[in-house]
Amino acid sequence: MPTSNPASSDDGSEPSDAEDRALLARIVRADRFALEQLYRRHALWLTARLENRCGDPDLADIAVQDTFIAVWRSANGYRGDGSVAAWLWGIAIRRLIDQLRRQRPTPMAIEHLNHHQQAATRPVSFEDDLTRRAAHSELGPAFASLSPDLRAVLVATAIDGLTTREAAHLLGVPQGTVKTRLMRARAQLQEALR
Repeated sequence: MPTSNPASSDDGSEPSDAEDRALLARIVRADRFALEQLYRRHALWLTARLENRCGDPDLADIAVQDTFIAVWRSANGYRGDGSVAAWLWGIAIRRLIDQLRRQRPTPMAIEHLNHHQQAATRPVSFEDDLTRRAAHSELGPAFASLSPDLRAVLVATAIDGLTTREAAHLLGVPQGTVKTRLMRARAQLQEALR
């Protein structure tokens, strides 16, 4: 996974964060064309990553649309702590989580489904899919044995390619906490794989 900006433009080159910041400044001033440009630069990779996370193209598309509505409404919420792409990813993943929460079946419906039907109708998260695929290797049980906090840091940095600062912003914890959790996760994985 790349550790740089996860977005790429239509011509395959990475969009400049300075250009993204300039677009955000224009969006703050209600420039709809700037929002359209930012959308064109980032919607494709956001959609692909969200779809990998939930397995549902419709939910991913809704989350991306909601992301850019949120950007339009609160572009001034970008504090400049990390790249614009990481800020967009933070909004997008929260919007996807909101969509997934809305899609949860009611407790009554769960009681009427057998376990196999539940698994077949529930979207599979990227982390669950990764764990399932790796289950028959040594990495699967080691990854699954990590606490959710440690797994989240590994996913944000190793899989999503975010820097520790961007991961801290996404996860809502200090950067030092991300670094500590990352060291602990690596140490636990190494120990489990011995």
